Amino acid sequence: MATEGHKYIFVLGGVMSGVGKGIVTSSTGLILKERGFGVNLVKIDPYLNVDAGTMNPTEHGEVFVLRSGLETDQDMGNYERFLGRDLTPEDYMTSGMVYQAVITRERSLGYNGKFVEAIPHVRDEIIQRIEAAAAHNGSQISVIEIGGTVGDFQNALFIEAARVMRLKHPDDVRYLLVSYLPVPNTIGEMKTKPTQTAVRELNSYGVQPDFIIARSNTSMDEKRKEKLAIWCNVRPDHIISAPDVESIYDVPLNFEKDHFGDLLLDALALSKEVPADMRDWRNFVERSKKSDKVLTIGIVGKYFDTGDFVLSDAYLSVIEALKFSGAEIGVKPKIEWVNAKDFAKETGGGTDIETLAKYDGIIVPGGFGETGIEGKILAAKYAREHQIPYFGLCYGMHMLVIEYARNVIGLKDAHTVEINPTTTNPVVDVMPEQATLIKEGKYGGTMRLGVYTADLKEGTVARGAYGAASVEERHRHRYEINPDYIEQITNAGLVFSGVSPDGVLMEIAELPREKHPFYLGTQFHPELQARPLTPHPLFTAFLKAALERKESAKS
Repeated sequence: MATEGHKYIFVLGGVMSGVGKGIVTSSTGLILKERGFGVNLVKIDPYLNVDAGTMNPTEHGEVFVLRSGLETDQDMGNYERFLGRDLTPEDYMTSGMVYQAVITRERSLGYNGKFVEAIPHVRDEIIQRIEAAAAHNGSQISVIEIGGTVGDFQNALFIEAARVMRLKHPDDVRYLLVSYLPVPNTIGEMKTKPTQTAVRELNSYGVQPDFIIARSNTSMDEKRKEKLAIWCNVRPDHIISAPDVESIYDVPLNFEKDHFGDLLLDALALSKEVPADMRDWRNFVERSKKSDKVLTIGIVGKYFDTGDFVLSDAYLSVIEALKFSGAEIGVKPKIEWVNAKDFAKETGGGTDIETLAKYDGIIVPGGFGETGIEGKILAAKYAREHQIPYFGLCYGMHMLVIEYARNVIGLKDAHTVEINPTTTNPVVDVMPEQATLIKEGKYGGTMRLGVYTADLKEGTVARGAYGAASVEERHRHRYEINPDYIEQITNAGLVFSGVSPDGVLMEIAELPREKHPFYLGTQFHPELQARPLTPHPLFTAFLKAALERKESAKS
């Protein structure tokens, strides 16, 4: 359990989902870390899935994989990026995890024959997990985000746990409500009533917020602060304006303008002796904005079908990784979404593949399933033949290898068995242990997940980018390059520059620099380890190649 005097900050949402609780939690963690405190961040998701691994990205956004291999909500990625360190399985919780633990304990007579009920048993399991996360991290402050919105049936038990924790530790628990204040176009005035209603709803649980983070498209004026203070029983200086900003990385800097860190520490009776040193963070934010060099990057994917909107959250970590590396080398990546289905004329797509010529670089990100696969293979072919920097991530590496086998080696039916189980040239095959799991219908949490080591070959693009002989990267996949084809593929000129220590698994495939400026794919997901202050070297190398191509075209 956490030590006595450990501080807990609960972040809850009001009015609507997607209001920015994850960024508030991340920013709060960064501010407290910069004040010299040990901080751990916890995400609570109220869905019954045991983890995020089986969720559709077009509905829930990307799945973020921790170093341990746990498949989590994308907010965990923001937590890691803001804190600049790895998080652990103890820092993540779903209703499914909680209920599974309670039921397993009940089945083994862990409750000594008592009635097992939501209160106290499920609630106490939640509290135990929160305290265990604090103890595991050895932190001084835990910031816990409760997913969903106040009033949702699903998160009631988590709010009840937060209420009881304050009863247990009245001086050590504080509540932040992140709420939305609309400014209707037809009225032209910021409205506080929805937030007042959200606070009353929260009060009905026995919880009174100590702070209100007021999200809106514009800054809050003093009159609105006073109104919220009166009707929500919150100090005016504890109502923090959180207007829309250019970048999520501006948020902690914006909070500090309202002295948010000082106010939090006062509320928790903690020392303010160490001032916030945000110099490195501020420098990153400034670098990310000041460059006038723009690189147009086409992301050829398929998780775009959400009505009239593009769900960029499906590729959130890829987008952020590009931003970090762009700031590192002084360019601004301009991302354009390219639906892979549009290139495959045999499946009804009508877009000319020549439209890819306008891009300074092309990325084919991860994914599963048949949809859009031929379009992705065509994109890999076009990038290879036209010397456009190409970066394939997991599935994107498979597309690179399939394309090379078909169009360079001549194996016209080369494919992945994921899509064509009967292909006579399965250059991408299912891992043997994965075949058994698929046959048994065991999909959740069973892929090759988490960190594995790759050894890098000297003289390759990958080795040059990393500047190291071996690296550790995070994985999430069931299919691998078929070992039976490795010799044939390498003899044809494609280099497997990263391999597992035992030499069996191909981790990176690339063309030598003399053949292509940057044509590289990874079996792993490098985007998961890219951070604002430590950009990922492969993304940086990719953007450098794109910049060189663009500048050479001008000369």
